Amino acid sequence: MSTVTVSRPASAQVGTLPVEEKARPPRRSAWRSRLVRLLAVVSAVGLWELLTVNHVRFWLRFDTLPTVGEIATNLVKHLQSQQYYLDIAQSLIRIVTGFGLAAVVGVVAGIGLGRSRWLADVFGPLTELVRPIPAIALVPVAILLFPTDESGIVFITFTASVFPILVSTRHAVRAIPTIWEDAAVTLGGRRRDVLLRVVLPGILPGVFSGLSVGMGVAWICLISAEMISGQLGIGYRTWQSYTIVDYPAVFVGMITIGVLGFVTSGLVELTGRRVTRWLPREGVR
Repeated sequence: MSTVTVSRPASAQVGTLPVEEKARPPRRSAWRSRLVRLLAVVSAVGLWELLTVNHVRFWLRFDTLPTVGEIATNLVKHLQSQQYYLDIAQSLIRIVTGFGLAAVVGVVAGIGLGRSRWLADVFGPLTELVRPIPAIALVPVAILLFPTDESGIVFITFTASVFPILVSTRHAVRAIPTIWEDAAVTLGGRRRDVLLRVVLPGILPGVFSGLSVGMGVAWICLISAEMISGQLGIGYRTWQSYTIVDYPAVFVGMITIGVLGFVTSGLVELTGRRVTRWLPREGVR
């Protein structure tokens, strides 16, 4: 009787790990991505300087805008001023207070509305009625309702960020497969165990998505509220610079707002990646 010998492909030999042969993208690709992003920002700044220095006026009036050099000079002057840092600190205190309260209330309310039909019937319609109202439109209500401008600004910041967090959390709760909860109950899990070991871990990606959106909206409405009724803060100082026609200072305020928003949103996303590091990561980093 003849013997048939079947040769295995190289990837199927004992001791080989064909899956791991798909190595991660080289480390240099991450640096290349960062370099491209940096070049994009530098190119935008260079284009701004080119248009403003040459007083380009073609539909858009770049001849009325400050040059990069004028903005940089004004920024250096601000960095040497104590008032600049006081304004930053005041805005950060407001954003941390308002957004922190919104994070707690939004997550708890989102879980409640997502898991309880009674809460959804009672508070769901109220939530959907109030949610479309722009938070900045509540400034007159905040002025009448709260005894100080400071508490009113925090209220505006809270209102702006709580609804994205609440809605994202509610959708994440409702998107959890019921088979997960059934499996936990079958294995002897109680209601508390299902909530802590199934629901909370399962909604974390959605929660942090809402937190990221909420942080951006919070900054928008905080700056607007500071411009209307603030006494300190980046928004108030930017508007004051506009009223005295100090346009380089206006752009310094805008840049400061952008940097603060970028840093705080980045911290939220970094925390989300750390908390949900068990998730598979794909796509652009």
